[in-house]
Amino acid sequence: MKTDALGLTTVTLLAVPACSTDVAGAKPHTASSAPTGQPHSAAQDAAPLSSAASETRLLDEHDLGSGYLHMPERPSRHDDVTVLGCPALNELGGDAATGGSLTFPRKAKATITYAGSSNSEVTEELYSDSAEKLSNGISRVFNAMTGCPTYRVVAGGTAVDMASQKLTAPHQLGDEQWSQLLTFTTGRHSSVVQQTAIRTGNILVIVSGAPALVDRHLDKALDKATSS
Repeated sequence: MKTDALGLTTVTLLAVPACSTDVAGAKPHTASSAPTGQPHSAAQDAAPLSSAASETRLLDEHDLGSGYLHMPERPSRHDDVTVLGCPALNELGGDAATGGSLTFPRKAKATITYAGSSNSEVTEELYSDSAEKLSNGISRVFNAMTGCPTYRVVAGGTAVDMASQKLTAPHQLGDEQWSQLLTFTTGRHSSVVQQTAIRTGNILVIVSGAPALVDRHLDKALDKATSS
């Protein structure tokens, strides 16, 4: 079966060479996590941010310190994506996969890397919508991906064997949290990417990259994304 909505998988698939398993200090969590709801807050009722406003709240090289560089956005890919061995992913609809983003209309995205290193790429995605829509949308994607411990993705003629694992998200951050560890294998090459999503009111922040770097920069990303 074909699907156009593999959002988080596809955006990471395009960045496989940038996140290898030999990242120093990478210590992935081992326990599973689940979203934790919080009482209704005034932030949930605020008007969603526009894409332009969201752009100004993304991390940039100045936030991360000397040596970090902003990377130009990769061209959109529109390859057919085939998912083998994970029916839940096949049920997702929309254009998320081929565009490398989720289907929320108000969004912004940036990728930053450390100069001179091929293993230091961090991608941040910021979405804004009603709290209910954000929660339902990201839960559906994470539940589908982590519900299949192993599966295969074929995109543009390239086959990638996938393994997914729920991680313990930092429950002290935001209203809801999701986190997962994805292992990509093509031939003899394996890469590991951590993806952590935090929802605070009507803002959803997703940080993807090497596990140690996601843990290091997640707080900064959330602080800037929720600043007024």
